[in-house]
Amino acid sequence: MTELKDLAPPNVERFRGRALIVAGVGIVLAILGFLVAGEAQFYKSYLLAYMFWLGLTVGSLGLLMTQHMTGGAWGMVIRRNCEAATRLFPLLLVLFVPLLAAVLRHKLYIWTQDPADWTNELRESIEQKSHYYLNIPFFIVRVVIYFVIWMLYSYLLNKYSRRQDETGERRISKTLSKISGPGLVVCGLLITFATIDWTMSLDPTWYSTIWGVIFIGGQLLSAMCFSIIVLTVLSEREPLAGLLKPAHFHDLGKLTLAFLLLWAYFSVSQLIIVWSGNIPEEAGWYARRLSSTWRWLGLVLVVGHFAIPYLLLLSRRLKRRQWKLVWLAIWIIAMRYVDIYWLIGPELHGAVARQVQPFTLHWLDIVMWFAIGGIWLWFWAGELRKRPLLPLKDPFLEEALNPAHH
Repeated sequence: MTELKDLAPPNVERFRGRALIVAGVGIVLAILGFLVAGEAQFYKSYLLAYMFWLGLTVGSLGLLMTQHMTGGAWGMVIRRNCEAATRLFPLLLVLFVPLLAAVLRHKLYIWTQDPADWTNELRESIEQKSHYYLNIPFFIVRVVIYFVIWMLYSYLLNKYSRRQDETGERRISKTLSKISGPGLVVCGLLITFATIDWTMSLDPTWYSTIWGVIFIGGQLLSAMCFSIIVLTVLSEREPLAGLLKPAHFHDLGKLTLAFLLLWAYFSVSQLIIVWSGNIPEEAGWYARRLSSTWRWLGLVLVVGHFAIPYLLLLSRRLKRRQWKLVWLAIWIIAMRYVDIYWLIGPELHGAVARQVQPFTLHWLDIVMWFAIGGIWLWFWAGELRKRPLLPLKDPFLEEALNPAHH
């Protein structure tokens, strides 16, 4: 087995430099947008971008726990990428500060604003929920709870993974599995409540019991696509050159298809349940999207997020051609941002007041994605280079690098 020092990460400083430039330009443009477009638009665009990059981190945590629970070569080759992403929860906590400012300044969520601006329906809904749930102090407490638990699981998984790198103890694999089992349940609940707090509460009159699960499916899909891109780029140069085989990418492609179907199933299930129930308080959420120009964005999701990737991922040849798989992964990641815009965009454009505006894409929506993304990628690359690109002393590594179905 290769020594640890011989499998050090490649030089990622050039990539980090580019990410820093993107972040710097994005931050400057975001500040300009704050001054020109206004505080309200700034917070709206910030929330859209933040939910995407949060999803990439939470999705990586979910993939990491799933791999420790199930084993398999697919998870072994992307483990370091996922571990690096999970170590960014402290960064995301810092990046949450602008959203906290939006809550304290009553600029983003209508339940924090002047009751005189509420409709009767909204007033009745908020009065029923605000005392127990939709209030600023409890909102802040929940934010702290979410991040503390996320960071705790990230710390434990990374701690024992590093210990296995140092000692090679076989029992550590069982420890990681024991942590990951309950962790999947706990973190699933956390992201459910977090998405309720940060996105669904944009319209306090509407609720969906499957809301958090839709986000979970999308986050796992985003994290898998990101891992495919990273692994492909790294496999082209030392020290991973020649180690990864088409079978590894085939497995990742099959899992991408599985997560795509999972996301589609949850999304369609919500539509069927809400539409068949035909309750005005629930059906109105879809009516506002399907009876306005927002329906064209929904059509883009049906074709671009599901139909095209689904048909392409049925091809065994494509899944074994890593660069073709990369371009598809990039496309899906772009569609993930479109999906987040579809889920919360109308509420950010007046739907709560029943005055939803036609579909528009503000330039800050794009700028903020690059600004937060540049910061995220700079820190992620810094974490990636701190450890070997493969868990060299994992007892199942040799088997993972030589899959039986290769």
